[in-house]
Amino acid sequence: MNKLKTVEKFISVLENRYPHTMCMLEYTHPYELLIAARLSAQCTDKRVNETTNILFKKYPTIDAFANADLIQLEQDIKSCGFYHEKAKSLIAICSRLINVYNREIPDNIEDLMTLHGIGSKTANLIIGDIFGKPAIVTDTHFIRITNRLGLTQATNPRKVEQDLRALIPPEISSDFCHRTVQFGRDVCKARKPLCEECEMHKDCCYINFNPERAKPTLIDARKCVRVSDLPRP
Repeated sequence: MNKLKTVEKFISVLENRYPHTMCMLEYTHPYELLIAARLSAQCTDKRVNETTNILFKKYPTIDAFANADLIQLEQDIKSCGFYHEKAKSLIAICSRLINVYNREIPDNIEDLMTLHGIGSKTANLIIGDIFGKPAIVTDTHFIRITNRLGLTQATNPRKVEQDLRALIPPEISSDFCHRTVQFGRDVCKARKPLCEECEMHKDCCYINFNPERAKPTLIDARKCVRVSDLPRP
């Protein structure tokens, strides 16, 4: 399989399907995206948006989050899950933004990852969406789809990021990630991918499309990473 040809085709498919793309997390100020992204760990974007719609009104500034009462903040974000750790993170993140970065969001991966609870995935999201820099956001949809297409055999987010940086033109990498996530929600789903609706079925190492039966069939599992081995969304 020629990975570059597969990537070129997939880019075209995604751009045709999703000509206008954006982050699914809702925010107005850059720091709000950072907070929403931290809340999104093991939580759906829909639930995060429902929570932040109220949260950002109650805590309208970085200082408000930094000075928040921990127990009250836990209750305010409880619906997002893991609220004890996430509440501590939000306070610590905003405190560091105030004390170290003069209330500005760092514009590089290294500094972003010094913020409590912020890993490579979120750092790349901020770099791409806020600063317009090349970014590879390796969420579970992205990892699943790039494995199924044979673009990487890795499931570790940092290794997936490294592999895909070598394939995706940097100037479109952030949009490519957003489109891939949407494609994962609409078509290439974790448990029941809609292979018969997918323009990439002939290039996919996860299934071997049978045009006579018009149904997808699994190929030899030794030839690609199994879905059960991938992180669940």
